[in-house]
Amino acid sequence: MTLNETIDRLKTAHLMVRDADEWDGLSAALVEAYHSNNDDLIEQLQPPYLQSWRTVTHYVLRDPFDAAGISVTEPGRPWGIATLTANGISREPVLCHVDLTVPGGPAELELLTFAEAMTYYAQCLAPLLEHTGARQEQKTR
Repeated sequence: MTLNETIDRLKTAHLMVRDADEWDGLSAALVEAYHSNNDDLIEQLQPPYLQSWRTVTHYVLRDPFDAAGISVTEPGRPWGIATLTANGISREPVLCHVDLTVPGGPAELELLTFAEAMTYYAQCLAPLLEHTGARQEQKTR
């Protein structure tokens, strides 16, 4: 499977859950909740937001990722979607611009827009698919 085919499937799967405007609206509301220190709203918005991204990756995209030789495991970072691994190479797409393990934390949170998340996801997948594609090509020779 090519990178473009994989990204098309990835995008389509996430758009089945919410359209891009809904993803962006939820991201903006969650960022605003963090900036205003509204813990109740954070508790209301964060779990379904993260769970939606993670569920699509872990379950809806399981077959395409399996077909591409990519394993999907739990993320290692708080805003990570999943850890994607192929042939010893691992990448973890995340949903924010800042690493929350550095000082400043959630108060400086800047979540990606849907388009930015898809672009970053593609950047994470590219080396995994290049490597698996090269192996599959060698097998067919």
